[in-house]
Amino acid sequence: MGSVQPEYKNQATATLLELVKSRRSYYGLKAESPVSDDVIESIVRDSVLHVPSSFNTQTSRVVLLLKEEHQKVWDIAIQAMEGLVAAGHVPKEQFETSTKPKLNSFRAAYGTVLFFVDFDSLAPIKEKFALYADKFNPFALESNAMSQFLVWTALESEGFGANLQHYSPLIDEQITKTWDLPASWKLDAQLVFGTPTAEPGEKAFAPIEDRFKVFGK
Repeated sequence: MGSVQPEYKNQATATLLELVKSRRSYYGLKAESPVSDDVIESIVRDSVLHVPSSFNTQTSRVVLLLKEEHQKVWDIAIQAMEGLVAAGHVPKEQFETSTKPKLNSFRAAYGTVLFFVDFDSLAPIKEKFALYADKFNPFALESNAMSQFLVWTALESEGFGANLQHYSPLIDEQITKTWDLPASWKLDAQLVFGTPTAEPGEKAFAPIEDRFKVFGK
């Protein structure tokens, strides 16, 4: 593959790709923000509005939690894990030395974005296009993943660090109850963000030649 830097017609293309390249998983985070809460809200709201979805089904649902509301998510996760320890499903030592410190590190951040998919809203499109009915749930997850990536990248561009977590279905019921969310919203991922306190780890790449091919050039 060639390594010559291309000349983009629009400089915004180079900026976008640089943001994609610089996005990383930050685990050392503190409860401070380099921007206003309105900026954060705008980033998340725009992702909900503008990320594409199959047949424009718009199945993603997103909840932004800041400060004390954010902390509640990880209190719920800690309590759920404590229940697993009490039931004998998770070793107590493992929880105390590994799992609990990790969950507390998430709690120490500034905010969490909860990403949901409303699969129930797909019923009409599944009926209309019955031949493809089994494809719409995966399509909805793909759209949701695009939202996750967009919010993650945009927050990092504004000076945050972030990491993506998946604690479903362990925390789902209590999340729905705590914020009185519709039962049809199915939790998919949790994006934790805050001001970085440490650099991310090294990023390793499998050979691009094994993952990317060009024909017709």
